[in-house]
Amino acid sequence: MTTERDPGPRLSARLTYLLKRALVDLENLHAEHLAPVGVTGRELGVLLLLDGRSPESQQQVAGRLGVDRTTMVALLDGLEAKGLLARHTDAGDRRRNVVELTADGRMALLRAVRASDEAERQLLAELDDDESAQLRTLLTRLTQDRSKP
Repeated sequence: MTTERDPGPRLSARLTYLLKRALVDLENLHAEHLAPVGVTGRELGVLLLLDGRSPESQQQVAGRLGVDRTTMVALLDGLEAKGLLARHTDAGDRRRNVVELTADGRMALLRAVRASDEAERQLLAELDDDESAQLRTLLTRLTQDRSKP
């Protein structure tokens, strides 16, 4: 029986379709679970990147996340408006502004990670622990930085 979500056998066998479908499902689960925390999945990525690091410039954060400057400014503006991060002049280089988590940002990050973990658990519910670990290992290998020799 065909459903509205059934793309047919040719498309459903394509890696592009499978990865995209999993990503869309995970993004939807993240939206649901992160909503009570007041952050989005993209904002969680910024918080995770900033956590435990020395303060970095806006450009460094954008580069690490692979986000363009305009998008980065919007993400940081939103997180700053929520009181989750602060921008200030770098004490070591007055020409540079840096961003770092606030105390509220650290608390939101803890809650958001728990919510994200639950979203991932729901997505991977059909897999056992070994299969989930294997999927993460394989995806890590596929997404490793290939620019290094």
